[in-house]
This record gives sequence, structure tokens and C-alpha cells, in this order.
Amino acid sequence: MEKKRGSFTGQIGFVLAAAGSAVGLGNLWRFPYLAAEYGGGSFIFVYIILALTFGFALLVTEIAMGRKTKKSPMIAYGMFHKKFKFVGYLACLVPVIILPYYCVIGGWVMKYMTVYLTGQTQAAAQSSFFTGFVGDTAAPLIFFWIFLLATFGIVVAGVDKGIEKASRILMPILLVLMVGICIYIATLPGALDGIKYYLLPNLSNLSFKTVCVAMGQLFFSMSLAMGIMVTYGSYTSDDVNMVKSVNYIEIFDTVVALLAGMMVVPAVYISSAGVESMTKGPSLMFVSLPAIFGDMPGGTIVGLAFFVLVLFAALTSSVSVMEAIVSCVMDRLHLKRTKAAIVVMVFSAILGIPSSLGFGVWSGVTPLGMDFLTFFDYISNSVLMPIVALLTCIMIGWICGTKVISDEVSKNGEKFGRKKLFEFMIKYVCPIMMIIILVFYTMEAFGLITV
Repeated sequence: MEKKRGSFTGQIGFVLAAAGSAVGLGNLWRFPYLAAEYGGGSFIFVYIILALTFGFALLVTEIAMGRKTKKSPMIAYGMFHKKFKFVGYLACLVPVIILPYYCVIGGWVMKYMTVYLTGQTQAAAQSSFFTGFVGDTAAPLIFFWIFLLATFGIVVAGVDKGIEKASRILMPILLVLMVGICIYIATLPGALDGIKYYLLPNLSNLSFKTVCVAMGQLFFSMSLAMGIMVTYGSYTSDDVNMVKSVNYIEIFDTVVALLAGMMVVPAVYISSAGVESMTKGPSLMFVSLPAIFGDMPGGTIVGLAFFVLVLFAALTSSVSVMEAIVSCVMDRLHLKRTKAAIVVMVFSAILGIPSSLGFGVWSGVTPLGMDFLTFFDYISNSVLMPIVALLTCIMIGWICGTKVISDEVSKNGEKFGRKKLFEFMIKYVCPIMMIIILVFYTMEAFGLITV
């Protein structure tokens, strides 16, 4: 007899959990840099348009697939078409690769939170602090495993008592912290010029490259093609309004991304180095911003609030990534949740060691000319995810037919307001976009273009 599958208690629980997955490190350390670099308001406008079209179509597809099958992606794809069963395995492979290195970064965030909690603001402001920490052996591993254990603790508690409950607590706190930090930074001298720089359109930077970069950022930030939204969809009851839920997720994700820029860009703009010094990725969060907090009035409190915020965002995302794997293991090996979660945790704790040591004792090992963390990020984000999304669009758009998704969305009388747009995007636009993302970010990884 098949065990009862976990489920969210309702639409609010599902939306907060899915939004928590979407709101992660990509919003906080990548979006501000890209918006500042690619035209401010112009980039934001393109991003919002893509969210309402490209993001909407893929989110609806993945959530509907999960809700219709009530299975993890490993099984769900095969239920739609047996020849596409392998895509489900690819979709499950993505979070398997992502979880270990994501938890390594989560450990870095936890380390910096403790740094500000203990008043080491000036020490963290030195550029050598970060390189010294990640170049160590024991400390990064310990914080990595602590963060992984915290993720495991939420996942093992279950869908409603673990994931949903954590999201209901963490997401509102995250928003309050973001708004509070934004308000404080906006009151600092010179911040208004930084806000203008961030929000006002710079049409000279509006180009095809801007569209590609915005599309890539949206794709990664919304947790698409990672098996997560299929998994969360499988925990969603049939009476949940899917279109409204997707709209709420998009709004939440976009608002957080915009608020991240409102925190970061003005802060960097008013610093002595100026916005020209702004970098993306780890350097922005662990080098540039701590240097700014060191010079800022009340920098210790702001720094602590910021890294608590980042920790919450990282945790809600890592929980969704681990849950996608646990769901696949439960469906495939017929294990109970606790055993499946332990298997995933132990495997991830081992697989994450190269990413943790790749900046220290293993820095000399560089697959494809990259450190381990960058290599795993490239394979998962720039190769596997676009391929999974492309094959999903082909399966739904051209093999099974978009009607199978449309019927799932509207089976309880729900109005599918953007049905024509959805069908057009899945069949024609999204596949082309996936190919562009695949080529674009592969060229970036090998230094043929810069983003």
C-alpha cells in the first residue's frame, strides 16, 4: 500500500515555500550587480517582462506536472511520456550537484554572521579576511556541515511541519529585514544618487546582451529546471489556484530582487571605492560589502542584519534543493523520509568537500580551468538546467501537447487568463531562449564573453 504523500496545508504555505526556494543567493549577490552593470531601470524593465512571460510559462508547466502526477520529477516525466523519462533523472541530478556547493556557500554566510555577532567588523572589512577563511581547511568544512545539518533538520521534519512552517517564519522576517536595511541605507548621505543610478533607465546599455543576461538571471533565480517546482507542485492540493500562486511567486521573487538592489547598489555607490568597484558573486558579498559596513555608521548592526537576512534566504533555497533530492530518493528507493534525508545529507557532506577545499589545499586541482565550486556551478546551472528546460518544452509543447498542462491548471474551473501566451511561449519562445542561455553562459564560462 502506497504511503500518503506529504502536502502543503494550503495556497499560502505553498506560495511561501516556493517563493523561499526562488529567493536565494542569486537574488542577493547577482541581481544587484547585473542591474547596475546593464542599465539600471532598463535591465529591471526587461527582467519584469521576462518574468511575466518566460518565467510564468515555465513555472506553470513544472508546478502543473507535479500536481498532476503527485510524484517527484524522476517519475513524473516518465508518466507524461516514457521516452522522456531520462529527463526526470537529469532534473534530479541538478539538485544533487547543487546542494553540496550551495551549502558550502551557506556555511560562509553563517561564518560571517558569527563575525558580526562577535563584533569583528573591522577584521571582516579587510580583503584578506575572506581569502584567509576560505583558504583554511577546518573552518570552512565545519560551517559547511553545520549549514547542511540545519537544512537537513527542516527537511526531515516534513512538508507541512518542516518546509512550510520554516517558510512561514523565515520569509516574513526576511522581508522585514530587507525593508529595514533599505530604509537605513537610503538615509545615508549620497544614497539618493545611488538609488537613481540603480532605478533610472540607461538606454545606452539596452541591448541583446542585456536581454540574455536578464533571461539567465530570471531562469536561475526562479528555481526552474531543478526539479524543485515539480516536487513542490506534487505537494499541492488540487483546489489551489495555480495561476494566482505563480503570480504571487513571481511578485515575491521580483520584489526581493529589487530590494536587494536597493540595499546593495546605494551602499556601494556611497563607498569610497564607488560603484565602479562593484563585483558580482562572492566578492560582492564577502569582500566589498564588509568593507563598506566597516566604514558605515552602525556598520556592525547593519552587517549582522544583512548576513542574518542572507542566511535565511540561503536556508530556504537549500531546503528546497534538498527536498527535491529527498523526494526522488523516497519515490525511487521507497525509503521513509528520515532515512532518505540521512542518505542525502551524508552524500552531500562528502560531495561538498572538494568545493570547500577548492580554495585552499585543493586549489591546484582545476577541472576545465575552474575551481571545484565554479565547476559544479557551471555543470548544473549553465549546462544541465537549460537542457532540462529545453527538453521539458519539447515534451510539453510538441509531444504531449500544451493541453495537458492547460487542463490541469483549469480542471477545477480555474480561469487560465494567459493560456494563449503560455502555449506560444512553451512551443516557440522558451525553447529558443533555452538554446541562447546554453550557448551564452557556456561562452561566459570559458571567457569568450564577459557578463
